[in-house]
Amino acid sequence: MSVAVFEISAYPNFRAQALAWAASFEECCYFDSNAYVDAYSKFESLLAVKAVTSFTATGNNTFAAVQQFITRNKGAFIPGYFSYDLKDEIEALRTPWQSPLDFPLAYFFVPQYLLKFQGTTVHIEGDSCLEIFNAILAFEETAPMADFKGSFQPRISKATYLATFDKFQQHIQQGDIYEVNLCQEFFAKDVSINPLAVFERLNMVSPTPFSSFFKFSNHFILSASPERFLAKRGMQLISQPIKGTAKRGKNAEEDALIKVQLRANPKEIAENIMIVDLVRNDLTLSALPGTVKADPILEVHSFQQVHQLISTISCQLNPAIPVVEAIKSTFPPGSMTGAPKISAMRLCDRYEASARGLYAGAIGYFAENGDFDFNVVIRTLLYHAERQYLSFHTGGAITLNADGEQEYAECLLKAAGILKALDTELLIQN
Repeated sequence: MSVAVFEISAYPNFRAQALAWAASFEECCYFDSNAYVDAYSKFESLLAVKAVTSFTATGNNTFAAVQQFITRNKGAFIPGYFSYDLKDEIEALRTPWQSPLDFPLAYFFVPQYLLKFQGTTVHIEGDSCLEIFNAILAFEETAPMADFKGSFQPRISKATYLATFDKFQQHIQQGDIYEVNLCQEFFAKDVSINPLAVFERLNMVSPTPFSSFFKFSNHFILSASPERFLAKRGMQLISQPIKGTAKRGKNAEEDALIKVQLRANPKEIAENIMIVDLVRNDLTLSALPGTVKADPILEVHSFQQVHQLISTISCQLNPAIPVVEAIKSTFPPGSMTGAPKISAMRLCDRYEASARGLYAGAIGYFAENGDFDFNVVIRTLLYHAERQYLSFHTGGAITLNADGEQEYAECLLKAAGILKALDTELLIQN
């Protein structure tokens, strides 16, 4: 495999052309940081194209099988995802619902071509780099712009959501749990869209640090996730859960006031600290003793649609722990479950009216040097092109002091970016 660097300042549409070219293959994955930079950032954006070899979960020992796949392909960049429903392999749980999307529980691939964008350059890895560069410049997208014509309907009515909310609060009062993340699905049937065009609009409407476009066969993932689930940098593990959400203001003054209010909101702070404690506990299973720390915590991060409270928990990885085992020990992301984690997931299985599937799971990559980085699958559209089924979930944390109407409104707020990208609305059932 050869590597070449090309200057692309003279080709302002090169990145979009590269993504359209990549989407013409059976498999591709695009990660975009949207210029968000922190201490753990690795690249501006990256495009992996065409599977040389791939892994599809069979529902049996998935995490161990992914570790074997990575070991066999050591030194390769490997993108992929873990579905939330892998929880059933980790704990004595069972999701009672079937998803019409029918995504595998996990999927990873080794790309034939890898493009890394940085500033005005692109690094191309693959056979015949110049041929790849010229093929991208010559590529013209021929897929029609099949705009979304319908609307989304909720899997449950607002009344059902509020009744479920009340049941969760009863469980909190009884001491079964002290926080839970209640999620709901919004879906549309008989949908024909251009997934790449929808992703590009979503990425424009909601530019986030962990955006991704993932295609394999008829499966498409269009993600505008703002949340890092777990990363490895050297021997350091980093998790950055989000808990605490507020809308953006109508002007700069209102926006600044909302940020101050979010940072001082007792309910939002309590939600965040509960999950910080949960993630700290999860990380101890993979950490060298005494290395787990939470710093900084309760930082306000602002995105196009919302403000969020984010905390950072890190540790030093015990070298005796395989990297996928470290992911398994913290999976699913604590911000999407509740606490205690197993009890919260069991109650979600009982009361939520749909399978989460990939939602609340993680999309990311294993790097050539042994590092990895995975997001939390939120603010994400999932599409099965053959079945013409389009879906997304939203959710929010329920604590003893939460209000059902406010939590339902937060679910709709989190849907705003997706709805705006599709220029559509929800058909709310009261």
